[in-house]
Amino acid sequence: MTTRLEHNAADTRYEIYIDDTLAGYADYAEREDTKVRDFNHTVTFPEFRGQGIAGKVVKFALDETRTAGYTVLPTCWYVDKYIAEHREYADLLAG
Repeated sequence: MTTRLEHNAADTRYEIYIDDTLAGYADYAEREDTKVRDFNHTVTFPEFRGQGIAGKVVKFALDETRTAGYTVLPTCWYVDKYIAEHREYADLLAG
């Protein structure tokens, strides 16, 4: 089983593939003027649930967002919960 993580900038989302099948994604809306990414929706397809897919794609998204110099507005409950449980990402929260 291979896992691939990608930033699909054209669709403003981060995607995770398991054996070349899209398993889930984290959508965002980008505010270029303030360098904020509003993560508003995280999806794991039913056949991939229970495997930590959402956590993997959100971690990747947050790491890439930090590298790109953006802060995060976690309107998605899962992203909000992930940041609360992984305090190393607390500095990314938009003020």
